Amino acid sequence: MTTQLETVRIERRGAAATIVLSRPETMNAWNKQFGIDLRAAVDELGADDGVRVVCVTGAGRGFSSGADLRDISDEQTPQGRPDVYKTLTERYHPIITGLRTMPKPVVAAVNGPAVGIGLSLALCADLVVAKESAYFLLAFVNIGLAPDGGSSLFVPERVGFTRAIEMAMLGERIGAQQAAAWGLINRAVPDADFDAEVEALVDRLADGATAAYAGVKRQLNAWLYARMDGQLELEAQVQQEMAHSDDFVEGVTAFLQKRPARFAGR
Repeated sequence: MTTQLETVRIERRGAAATIVLSRPETMNAWNKQFGIDLRAAVDELGADDGVRVVCVTGAGRGFSSGADLRDISDEQTPQGRPDVYKTLTERYHPIITGLRTMPKPVVAAVNGPAVGIGLSLALCADLVVAKESAYFLLAFVNIGLAPDGGSSLFVPERVGFTRAIEMAMLGERIGAQQAAAWGLINRAVPDADFDAEVEALVDRLADGATAAYAGVKRQLNAWLYARMDGQLELEAQVQQEMAHSDDFVEGVTAFLQKRPARFAGR
């Protein structure tokens, strides 16, 4: 059974449900409607006792290319800058925390690039499986921003400070095989085997000890992510500061004009 929202699709197969990010023409970039639809999908599946495992994947060539920079002005501050604090706290954080605390396994099936908030979405899952051709990118610094969506928590918890600071400050692509070697993700799978590998993993979890899985998540969340709400709040505050910087304006302008950014450090 399939439920089609405007930018997200829910596919159900037995006790498994897959959230398909469905803006393939933008590599599944996040705009306002996308955030609304994705939150609705997460809330629906989290409350459905008939769903024993949730998978998140992307339609088309990408998992998610991050925020849609052509659609960042739907909420504005009195100064005329994007109100990223409101967008993060009211729209994006409930998605991330909803998946991270959902009392059932969540699998991210990364079928292509996972960038910015798209990377955050992948890493808030319990298990991350990626095509070998996929890559991961903390792209925020490339447009004058700092990580958000939980990346400043999820990345260092998975790979440590040294690799997290490299990803956050250099803003370079990390290929799926390197990501698996680092421990950023669980598995990098040959593209031809990806669909079958994901299906087998999802089916195994759907047939497993669901209550035990929920207990495992509670334990690990308590140990690793007890400060998640506070860190998300800090990210939103820092990002709001960055959104008022000249570097952010230059970063977005350069991205849209497809040229290198010329940052001034202010």
